Amino acid sequence: MSLHLHDTATRTTREFHPRCDGVASIYVCGATVQGVPHVGHVRSGLNFDVLRRWLQHHGYDARLVRNVTDIDDKILTKAAEAGRPWWEWAATHERAFERAYDQLGCLPPSVLPRATGHVTQMVDLIQRLIDKGHAYAAGGDVYFSVDSYADQYGKLSGQRLDEVQQGETLASGKRDPRDFTLWKAAKPGEPSWPTPWGSGRPGWHLECSAMATFYLGSEFDIHGGGLDLVFPHHENEMAQSNAAGDGFAQYWMHNAWVTMSGEKMSKSLGNVLSIPEVLKRARAAELRYYLVTPHYRSTLEFSEAGLAEAVATYRRIESFVRRVGQRAGAVGHGEVCAEFAAAMDDDLSTPQAIAVVHNVVREGNAALDRGDDEAARGAAASVRAMTDVLGLDPLSEQWAEDSGADDAAQRALGDLVEAMLEQRKQARAERDFATADLLRDRLQASGIAVEDTPDGPMWTLKDG
Repeated sequence: MSLHLHDTATRTTREFHPRCDGVASIYVCGATVQGVPHVGHVRSGLNFDVLRRWLQHHGYDARLVRNVTDIDDKILTKAAEAGRPWWEWAATHERAFERAYDQLGCLPPSVLPRATGHVTQMVDLIQRLIDKGHAYAAGGDVYFSVDSYADQYGKLSGQRLDEVQQGETLASGKRDPRDFTLWKAAKPGEPSWPTPWGSGRPGWHLECSAMATFYLGSEFDIHGGGLDLVFPHHENEMAQSNAAGDGFAQYWMHNAWVTMSGEKMSKSLGNVLSIPEVLKRARAAELRYYLVTPHYRSTLEFSEAGLAEAVATYRRIESFVRRVGQRAGAVGHGEVCAEFAAAMDDDLSTPQAIAVVHNVVREGNAALDRGDDEAARGAAASVRAMTDVLGLDPLSEQWAEDSGADDAAQRALGDLVEAMLEQRKQARAERDFATADLLRDRLQASGIAVEDTPDGPMWTLKDG
């Protein structure tokens, strides 16, 4: 089966055909760096990291551009409230986002452009739109004329023209309330750049069109982002880019939200969980597992119980791979299972792909139980290959070299516990139940709970 991806614009799941043989070009809307990243922010980055890894598995040179919006109304407001320069506020939170992406195992983007570094390209795009009659200047502002593109506007989101609301303040120079801002006239105390229409700063929608085409060309393969960006952001990107004469994105992909109590996770609602806080309750690999296991188009309702279940489930995979290494020798990289590949080719169906991983873990544990070390190594190698696609290979450098004394202690504890569990397993196989019970009692007395599961023994640190 070939790779099929769901395209928001056509509302169909289409076979992926890149514009250039052997190359897959992806633009992902990155963060508006106004505050500390939360799990809702990073889900998009993780989902498109999995897409990139799967494209690479297919042999593509996957080129991913993920922008940084470092000039925006929200950034200016937050910086002013904190009494800090806007550029320092943006840079501080940009570093926080990049650290979060790195901690959770995202491959570095091919390029990480900042909006403030691409004003020249934005001015060029505005001029092209004005020349074609799709934009107009008014009092230092520049607007895109939706009516000039009425036969095409709304094709991404399905918005009807008579229902369009841009969410912008209706300025005196705007001809139509449906028009959206390309360039904002300078205001006292705000940063600005010179243009033929007066000094000012770019509108949000303009930034991404200019950066995407500058790095990937006038037409590229995939544009991605969160579901909340379909309108107005991506609708406006598509409209202004196509109106200027650019083919722009051939596939539009959108990941669903992370919610709490049924509401989208957002700073304005106050229902956020920052990455630094969540990483106090789960290791980075475990949080990544929690966020990439659901299908990217499915809403994820965040809960402590769900996170705890993900922690335990990922540790079963991790425990199996490490047990094979201790029992049967070094585990290399194998091949992904056909069922895993079929699931990933079906619009990145990660729930089904993860189910295949757990099936192989069960088969590998059964092989260990019957003393078939070769079969166990083969299963573990396949598990490593499949989890690597998801950025979750337990033996990868990313996770094996996780820094910090706590992580080193966790690994040391894990090795000691796994050795005792192996001794307990051997005692049970020899029907020496007294020794098996003694080993379990020692673990429990040390604050370690042991549960016998179909995937093998699972251990966790007991609360308190």
